[in-house]
Amino acid sequence: MDIALHMASMLKTLRQEKGWSLSQAAAYTGVSKAMLGQIERQESSPSIAILWKIATGFNVHFSLFLPTENHQQRPVFSGPAPQMTVEPLFPYDKQLRFDHFSIHLAAGASSQSSAHDGGVIEHVVVIEGRLSLQVGDEWYNLRAGEGKRFAGDIAHGYYNPQDKSVHFHSLIHYPAPKA
Repeated sequence: MDIALHMASMLKTLRQEKGWSLSQAAAYTGVSKAMLGQIERQESSPSIAILWKIATGFNVHFSLFLPTENHQQRPVFSGPAPQMTVEPLFPYDKQLRFDHFSIHLAAGASSQSSAHDGGVIEHVVVIEGRLSLQVGDEWYNLRAGEGKRFAGDIAHGYYNPQDKSVHFHSLIHYPAPKA
């Protein structure tokens, strides 16, 4: 399935399940009503940061927006400007409640992530290169083989200070739904 079609379909389905208008979805996600409409009509491909905002606003895991019918060929999402590519290493695990991604960030590129829902824990491990990781007001410089575990419910960002791509893994653990 085409990634843009899948994202459009998933966004519309989630909105309908919650009974939200585009305006309500915009209020919960922090993404403009116009952008949400363009994504649903497949007129725009969201950046990874925008897709994270949508997933957080709907309280769903990120990989829900990536088609995974054929696990032999995992989808790679890069957004409209391929500064960052995200490839799921495993499909979302409902029992263990985690996403596991392989991420490449282009030379000199950065990506900001808004705070995820309360209780989300993220683990970042650098596979190749160097990564500057910002968690709240703190910065961590990670080299290949080094990692950082942090609460994902605060704003965080990734910056590649090198003149070549950095490769890292991100494992995101979601808390159990509140009863």
